[in-house]
Amino acid sequence: MSGQGGQDAKFFQRGKIQEFRAELHAAESKDKKFQKRKIVLKKIVANITMGNDMSALFTDVVHCLAIPSLEIKKMVYLFLISYGRTKADQIHLVIPSFLQDCSDRNPLIRALAIRTMSYIPIPVVLEALTDQLRHCLKDRDPYVRKTAAICVAKLYTADPRKAERGGFVELLRDLMLDTNATVVSNAVAALSEIGDRQDGVIFKLNLTVANKLLAALPESSEWGQIYILDSLLRYVPEKHEDAELMAERVIVQLSHANSAVILTTIKILLYLMNYMENRKLIDYICKKMGPPLVTLLSSGPEVQYVALRNILLIIQRRPSVLKNDVKVFFCKYNDPIYVKLAKLEIMYRLAREENAREVLAELQEYASEVDVDFVRKAVRSIGRLAIKVQPAADSCIQALLSLIETKVSYVVQEAVIVIKDVFRRYPGKYEGIIPTLCEHLDLLDEPESKAAMVWIVGQFANRIDNADELMDDLTYSFLDEPTEVQLALLTAAVKLFIYKAQSDTSKALVHKVLKLATEEVDNPDLRDRGFMYWRLLAINPGIAGEIVLAEKPAITTDADRMDRGALDQLLLHTGSLGSIYHKNPETFIRNAAGKALTDSPALNAFSRQVLVSAARNIPPTVIHVPGPGPPDGPRKSEPAVSPESALLSPRPIPAAGSNSELIDISGTQTQEDTAEDGEGEAEDEYAPTPTSAADPYANLDNAFGGYIADEPRPQMNDLLFRAL
Repeated sequence: MSGQGGQDAKFFQRGKIQEFRAELHAAESKDKKFQKRKIVLKKIVANITMGNDMSALFTDVVHCLAIPSLEIKKMVYLFLISYGRTKADQIHLVIPSFLQDCSDRNPLIRALAIRTMSYIPIPVVLEALTDQLRHCLKDRDPYVRKTAAICVAKLYTADPRKAERGGFVELLRDLMLDTNATVVSNAVAALSEIGDRQDGVIFKLNLTVANKLLAALPESSEWGQIYILDSLLRYVPEKHEDAELMAERVIVQLSHANSAVILTTIKILLYLMNYMENRKLIDYICKKMGPPLVTLLSSGPEVQYVALRNILLIIQRRPSVLKNDVKVFFCKYNDPIYVKLAKLEIMYRLAREENAREVLAELQEYASEVDVDFVRKAVRSIGRLAIKVQPAADSCIQALLSLIETKVSYVVQEAVIVIKDVFRRYPGKYEGIIPTLCEHLDLLDEPESKAAMVWIVGQFANRIDNADELMDDLTYSFLDEPTEVQLALLTAAVKLFIYKAQSDTSKALVHKVLKLATEEVDNPDLRDRGFMYWRLLAINPGIAGEIVLAEKPAITTDADRMDRGALDQLLLHTGSLGSIYHKNPETFIRNAAGKALTDSPALNAFSRQVLVSAARNIPPTVIHVPGPGPPDGPRKSEPAVSPESALLSPRPIPAAGSNSELIDISGTQTQEDTAEDGEGEAEDEYAPTPTSAADPYANLDNAFGGYIADEPRPQMNDLLFRAL
């Protein structure tokens, strides 16, 4: 093959249309084995590959379709795929050859013809494709059937109405029970492609078909296994035993060599665990998922990054998967920066009292690295570790103080930012380090760090002897500061006045800041806050003190993990772009249908409480699959479907009489089903956030698909590339 590729390299030279046309005409004589025409066609295909327009040779190339040579037909069909759309007025010249090749004795030619036709979404070609595709779906050769299955997905993309009315979706459903594993996997891939469209049919599986798909798994290719495993997300267990039995059959795929198969298997196991009640089996599955994930980290940096982004989601939902493997995520000297940052986040997530000393020592090493972004992240992680693991707080503070002594600007600034949160986490415990922070005030030049230091000065003005002098220096450039710093200065000045109301300096300072904020600043938020403080102080300074110095809510890092409902939804996209972006695919892929857990009697109580529905946009035109009765009339009842096959339904909600035991598209959730299987999940589960019915904004915390990973928040009650 390599020798042939080297010989073909000579064809990649820019040629002229007239020369190719003359060579084709000259080759028609004295070319018994068609060698001359093969050479010319190779030159044409090479020019197409290089981006040269060869569409002017359309009629000349089409004439070569009559040559009984598979190699020539492949090149002509490749030409048609490239220029068939742009030559819609001449495509009728090719239709007879298409139809003839679809009936050829050679299955490779039959498959090639049907595949090429599906790549040309022109009405005249689609019309000719319809009958031929129906025959090919029932062809005696599995290669033709598996090619035809993919062609149905392409037909559906070009003309959904024709595909549904022609019964092609039902024919695909029948292919899922084919005796050939490759045909089964391609049928599943096509149905998944159709079902993932917002305007596509709703594709779900029953237990019988799901088991038959699992039986075809060992004989399928790697890509086929991925599609089959992914399709199991469309099966909703009705009993705990069904989910547990299926998980036991799937778990063997964790030993596969392909990383995509491993991630897809983990996705299915995480999905099925929502429908299990056997805690021992859940713990066993979590234990089995750890080693394959660790193995992925020995791959190249790109695969590592994909694995790390997925691991970050998985450990938020199932912390026990990698709770003893924090050392695996220690950074190597040659890791790319994006891998290091991802590992740093996971190290923090896995940190607990038992391994806090090791994690802290590693973070201190990172804080002396060269890369500025990495050092910033490491310093911030030390502070977050102090907030998360209370026994390690003293060691973390000592580490931060030693870093501050280095007097490196960006290190000091990150340290000040996290120390502010440490003060809120442990009030009255570490205020003794404030003088050290004040000594390095001149190193702060970024808005976030400066605002943090201003907050510290204002909050502890009663413990800082020269607080009024510090505030006077900080407010000197008030009008030149960013809004974030101005807001902090305004509040800090008011706190200073409340603490030292008898001081003439504090009186003059607060008056100056309030006057600047209300008269010299254009920002409405800053101006309104200035007026509010001014009136509070003028009316009743005592009440103003109670408001401004009110006790702050306890701060914790538990709030920085993703909302449970959104997390369950994102885990359904493990191994895809959504798990890398940490966003649902419908937010960045046009016409992508959302995924969400489906309610059933087997769904555990915790998952049911945070259940998120996946909305699908209903198109104005209702499309029905033709059945018994008038072709275009309304359906009065659905024909019975054998439980031996999967049920496929068009997007509109079916009328009464449809097989509701196989499909549920009503979107309603049963609230009366309760489960006791959530007990004992304290480590892996966390309670959902109760929301107030009176608060219309209560559910907007995660509305925009993101969460603050670097910044602790006040504790309060509380989203593989497919190739056809």
